Amino acid sequence: MNVSVTPTMMATNATCVKIDSSGISTFLMSVYIVAFVFGLTFNVLTLGPIYQQVRRANVLGIFLLNLLISDILFIFTMPLWMNYYRQGHHWGLGVKACSVAGFFYYSNMYISIYLLCCISVDRCLMVTYPLHFKTRRTSRYAWAQCIAVYVVVVVMHIMVLIYDNLKDAHDDLHNNDRCYETYPMQSNVALFNLVRVGIGFLLPLLVLAVSYWRVLATVGQSPGLNAQTKRKIRLLSFGVIGIFSFCFAPYHILLLTRSLVFYRNKDDTTPEGPYCQFEQSMHFYFSCALALSSLNCVVDPVLYVLVSNLVQERMKECWKGRTQSKAENCVLTTAKRVKTNNNLI
Repeated sequence: MNVSVTPTMMATNATCVKIDSSGISTFLMSVYIVAFVFGLTFNVLTLGPIYQQVRRANVLGIFLLNLLISDILFIFTMPLWMNYYRQGHHWGLGVKACSVAGFFYYSNMYISIYLLCCISVDRCLMVTYPLHFKTRRTSRYAWAQCIAVYVVVVVMHIMVLIYDNLKDAHDDLHNNDRCYETYPMQSNVALFNLVRVGIGFLLPLLVLAVSYWRVLATVGQSPGLNAQTKRKIRLLSFGVIGIFSFCFAPYHILLLTRSLVFYRNKDDTTPEGPYCQFEQSMHFYFSCALALSSLNCVVDPVLYVLVSNLVQERMKECWKGRTQSKAENCVLTTAKRVKTNNNLI
């Protein structure tokens, strides 16, 4: 993705979209502060209970642990984005720091998306083909999927960093010092955006929709599941789809729209042209959609605490401050009680 920057492009790049330190910076900084505080708190609180599930070779627990690790790595970069917006869209930390922060941001986004897909497919197969799939559903099976997701996403983003001269990530022309806010868009960046929307959002969304449609249809017709188990399966189904709709859909819809508008008007990227005018009008909404995607690190632990009996019981013990022996006895009792339904929730 090497980009040669011409003098004409340099002048256009500085004036295509005018970004000032208005109220948008304060609003965006507030969103990242909320995501940082609540995301870090919720992920730390659920780390212990999720680890207990992993020790018991619970497949859902393994997926959750990897999701939590990705979220925490992303959370640690949030102070950089808070500082960026506090200074009115001025990065001040150099090109490499911008690239690394963006690497963790977007890697977390797509690791989360693909892990949610793994969870949805696992739920679908377990509910639809319980006898056939139960023997193949092992902790090794879950770890293999998680490692594959990490490797694919990380390698893809590393390749982008290697073959990119970083000018499409960090705009340091005319003292702009922006991070991932460069205009106009370049052709290779627009193409990469279309690929991201296709295989990073639309394809996973299709997998989610089909998987949970099968899950809900099967659960509704199953007389062997009690009402509580059915409720939790439905909660997990609608919760995961809700994360997509609330956190990821706005960003990818606007990213797709921006890329298509660029291709339609790429011959005229002057400040007075239709492309720059469109980008100027969409900048606030796109920045909000990007910030909204960071809230997935807050929603993930809350969602799975709600659907897991074991996590709920462990959280209650932690909050009540009971002795360790009583907590362990309660966990063992809870584990026995949910053993028959543990594979479904």
